Amino acid sequence: LALTGPLAARGRLGGYSRFPENAVSLLDGLKRSAGKGVEILFEKGCSLAAGPGDKEGIARAVAAARKADAVVVAVGIREGEGRDRSRLGLPGRQVELIQSVAALGKPVVVVLYAGSAVTMEGWLDKVGAVLDAWYPGEAGGIALAETLFGKNRPGGRLPVTFPRRVGQVPLYYNYKPSGRGYGYCDGKGTPLFPFGHGLSYTTFKYSRLVIEPARVRSGAPVKVTLTVENIGKVKSDEVVQLYLRDVTASMARPLKELKGFRRITLDPGKAERISFYLTPKDMSFLDRSLHWVLEPGEFRVMVGASSADIRLRGTFVVE
Repeated sequence: LALTGPLAARGRLGGYSRFPENAVSLLDGLKRSAGKGVEILFEKGCSLAAGPGDKEGIARAVAAARKADAVVVAVGIREGEGRDRSRLGLPGRQVELIQSVAALGKPVVVVLYAGSAVTMEGWLDKVGAVLDAWYPGEAGGIALAETLFGKNRPGGRLPVTFPRRVGQVPLYYNYKPSGRGYGYCDGKGTPLFPFGHGLSYTTFKYSRLVIEPARVRSGAPVKVTLTVENIGKVKSDEVVQLYLRDVTASMARPLKELKGFRRITLDPGKAERISFYLTPKDMSFLDRSLHWVLEPGEFRVMVGASSADIRLRGTFVVE
């Protein structure tokens, strides 16, 4: 297993923290979790910012990757006080590093360290997976290694929207309806990864949505029930997300708003019936006088695996 990247041998606690000596790096975590018969070939490759030895470092990383069965590339950004960015891509020659090892045709996983969205033009379509590490803390290297080796179950979901290009910013899922188009003459208007996005090592099926009652008096709750089934081959976690839209209101309301989520663990072939309860507060909004109001009308219920991956839909009416 080849490991490269400027953050492969460094622990990350956050933009306002130093690199602590006792933090477990990805390199250390892989060595602890690899087990017998796995050799780790490490080359830094390049620095976070462009450095004088990056060209030679990338060449050494490619040489190590050529000897390996698979490659892990640990990249990221610098954040903290006075480090605002005008670009959202990886700084320095990190993109070149990813492209160079990916060109070998080996399986490549990118481990991304960042506290904000990162654009991935020029390299996302060349790698097999991206593991978003954020700032994983003192034992982060162990957790990341166990995820890469399949010893634990990834089930994280993005709390922000990742744009394709910086020109799309601001970009968020809960925007209000308008007459404008959301595409661009030079690219797509959809996000790279939407709010709530996240994959696992298996596949889940959603079915049998029931909303009761279908008509409710103002001030009463609504129960939303559905079935989630693991139709894959691996035990894993799913984060079921419930979104709501107030279709007609005295003020423009977002196309969808997250109102609840549930993390469940299912064995292969197993299913679970889960329920959400929408309260009057979930159906209310702040009016022009900044008072909470609940207006009668139709509400749309959307349940899925992300804000863009809606699997089930239904409605109810507040009288």
